[in-house]
Amino acid sequence: MRLVIIGGVAAGMSAAARARRLDKALEVVVLERGPAVSYGACGLPYYLSGRVKSLDELVVYTPEYFRRERNITVRTGAEVAAISHPQRQVALAGGERLHYDRLVIATGARPDRRAIEGAGLPHVFALHTLEDGRRLREFLDRQRPRRAAVIGAGYIGLEIADALRSSGLEVTVFESEPDVLGRQDRELTKSVQARLAAHRIELRLESRVGAIEPGRVAGVACDLVVLAAGVRPNVELAAEARVDLGRTGAIRVSERMETNLTGVYAAGDCVETVHLVTGGPIYLPLGTTANKMGRVAGANAAGARERFAGVVGTFIVQVCGLGLGMTGLSAVQARKEGFDPVSARIEARDRPRYFDGRPTTVELVADRRTRRLLGGAVIGEDGVAGRLNVIAAALGARIGVDQFEQLDLAYAPPFAPVWDPLLVAAQQLAKLLD
Repeated sequence: MRLVIIGGVAAGMSAAARARRLDKALEVVVLERGPAVSYGACGLPYYLSGRVKSLDELVVYTPEYFRRERNITVRTGAEVAAISHPQRQVALAGGERLHYDRLVIATGARPDRRAIEGAGLPHVFALHTLEDGRRLREFLDRQRPRRAAVIGAGYIGLEIADALRSSGLEVTVFESEPDVLGRQDRELTKSVQARLAAHRIELRLESRVGAIEPGRVAGVACDLVVLAAGVRPNVELAAEARVDLGRTGAIRVSERMETNLTGVYAAGDCVETVHLVTGGPIYLPLGTTANKMGRVAGANAAGARERFAGVVGTFIVQVCGLGLGMTGLSAVQARKEGFDPVSARIEARDRPRYFDGRPTTVELVADRRTRRLLGGAVIGEDGVAGRLNVIAAALGARIGVDQFEQLDLAYAPPFAPVWDPLLVAAQQLAKLLD
């Protein structure tokens, strides 16, 4: 039996490792069109800022490691041109054909450049792969640009803006929507805008960039442009093989990560999943989700029966030292999904005052009719991830505000106050619901 995996980054290598662990006799072949596998693309902004000294630090495992230690065949520079499922074959760009018994599609995503004229100019970059990071860093070192434009105020765009500013550049961020991070949360946007302004980063909201000119973006002079306006799933190969796409435009899969073609699985940034709060499909290309999807896809391709239920939409980003964490739905998003949302936003100290407690903002959103928790956000300089993870776990368990208010959270002065900000927010939300 041969398992072929198309794509060798997060989802692909997770699938390969899991399949090998479950079936030692299975032949596992990974085809990766790029030069590297198993690397942490999320660390690229920190490479730009100098916090990560070398791109090698972002490589988790090399192809040689997988071949030598895991008995997994990894072929880099191997681009798949077509999938012929009736013949159980993939065709490589050079003409070679490779048979498979099971197939995992983990083709990932690419930066969305469709609506921007001039995206191919030499001073315009994306930050998606190790090679992107190398080219951009070389440009910074060689050309010494003074002014940068970042297109997109999602988490990647904000991280890039922070990295470029810390390197001494003047930075302007352009965002087509009225809010940042795709959250539709005005208070969150105000917090981000204030933090950026304090570090002399200009944020221009509702500013759609349709074209990039040499040395200028939307009337603003710049020597460097970084595109961070979202990504598109790489689904063309799958679609040509008659793999069904979902409502989001990404590949549709079952809980077992299987496509409509028997024995063909898909995972990672090319796949949509289920939002556990709304019950509907969502496209959320994150490394955490990709690794989990890949693990399940690899297990089932090796004959197991595992499932990936979905996500609640959790992510966190640091902007100029401020942690911003979000999970589930904002009040605006919840209303659009048919809920009757009530939200409470509070500010409290993350530790007692005598332990240098700093302000932390917590927002919780619940449905008025059912009192079920729908989402939350945490903003602060410390402890953001831990508090956000509590909310995410509560969303996954579908608990209500009254249960959340009674959570037995840890207390000690070096870590948290007697009344954790999460519980203060829950108490306030319960009052509003009452």
